[in-house]
Order: sequence, then structure tokens, then C-alpha cells
Amino acid sequence: MRRFLKDQALSIAFLALFLGSLLGQAIAGHQLYNNDEVDHASLTGDQADTISFWRYLVSSHFGNAVMENWQSEYLQFVTFLIITVWLIQRGSTESKEPGKAGRESDEDQQVGRHADADSPKWARVGGWRQRLYENSLLVVMATIWIASWFAQSVTGWSEFNSDQLQHRQHTVSWLGYLGKPDFWEATFQNWQSEFLAVGSMVVLSIYLRQRGSPQSKPVGAGHHETGVEG
Repeated sequence: MRRFLKDQALSIAFLALFLGSLLGQAIAGHQLYNNDEVDHASLTGDQADTISFWRYLVSSHFGNAVMENWQSEYLQFVTFLIITVWLIQRGSTESKEPGKAGRESDEDQQVGRHADADSPKWARVGGWRQRLYENSLLVVMATIWIASWFAQSVTGWSEFNSDQLQHRQHTVSWLGYLGKPDFWEATFQNWQSEFLAVGSMVVLSIYLRQRGSPQSKPVGAGHHETGVEG
């Protein structure tokens, strides 16, 4: 068990951080939701429609807040996976070396007859299975992104219509909501932050170092060295 925990420590640590952050978001979001309901009731003279914590966890308010972040994070990975195949940033650890832009040869990628004995089976079989496997990371990441973006649109639509009813205004259809600035403001707000973060990492890793991190070049590596990780 100790060996297993040591070998899987990175994924376990991020899982724990994720769950802790999600719980913190749920607790804070629940309090914010109920506070808003109390404030709204004090203005209208109605009874405050507060909800329990467990009810909040399945509400569109919480679901929309979570999905807004998930879809932008997975878009970041999808974009990065595609763009780094073809574009180069000299000196960055996040880039391939100059001259290696593109899908690379079968020999470089160790597929087909160039595969090793311990290579995954689908890297050796050729045909559609090899083509699927060589793009499997992008396929899964893109699927999660599209699914979470769709979930954001549905939960945001529900939340939008709930606010409309509270203010005695007309509700809209799902397609109608997709044309609302409410949806796109939240979407672009998350996208721009992801692109800024990735772009910053690409450029800053040229000149700055973090000793011992695989995301950084060795401390003594030259600024021009590309794709070298410490």
C-alpha cells in the first residue's frame, strides 16, 4: 500500500485538492444562495425561499458554477493538445523543438512496425484502432469539454429562467438562452483566463526556473533550449 500511494501520489494529491475545493465552493455557494434569497425576500416582503445544503448540491446554481469552470479547463487542454502539434515556441518547455512541428514520423512516435515490445497493443495493430489510439487523449478531452459546456448551458438556462420568474419576467427557451449575453459573458470570462494562464506558462518557462519540477528546464539550461524538462 505504501508503494502504491508513493507511485500515485501526484494524482492522489490533486484529487484531494479537487474534492476539498469543491466542498469549499459548495459550502460558500450555499451560504451565498441563501443570503441572496433572504435579501430578495426583505425587498419584496415574501418569505425567503432558502434551501438545505443537500438541496443546493443538485441545484442549477451550484451546477452552473461548477460546469463553467470545468468546460473552460478542458477547452484549455483541447486547444493546447492541438496547437502544440503544429506551433513552436523556441526555448519553452511546453513546446517541441524547432523542426519537429507536425504529427512526426511513425518511427518518432513508436507506432506500427516501429513499436517496442512493451508498447500498447493499439499502437502496434495499425488501421482504425491505431488512428483512434493516437488521438485518444484529444478525443476524451474534447468529449468532456463538449459535455461540460452543454451542462453549463442547461444549468445556466435553468438559473436564468429562475431569476426571470422571480422578477416576473418572461422565460426563454434553451436555444434562446444560448443567444443571451448572460451565457456568453460567463463563457468568455472563463476562456480568457485559461488562455492567459497557458500562454504565460509557455513564455515564462523560457526564462524562469523551478528546480526539480518537470514543468521547468534544469536551472542551468540555456534560454534557447526548447522542450527540455528538468
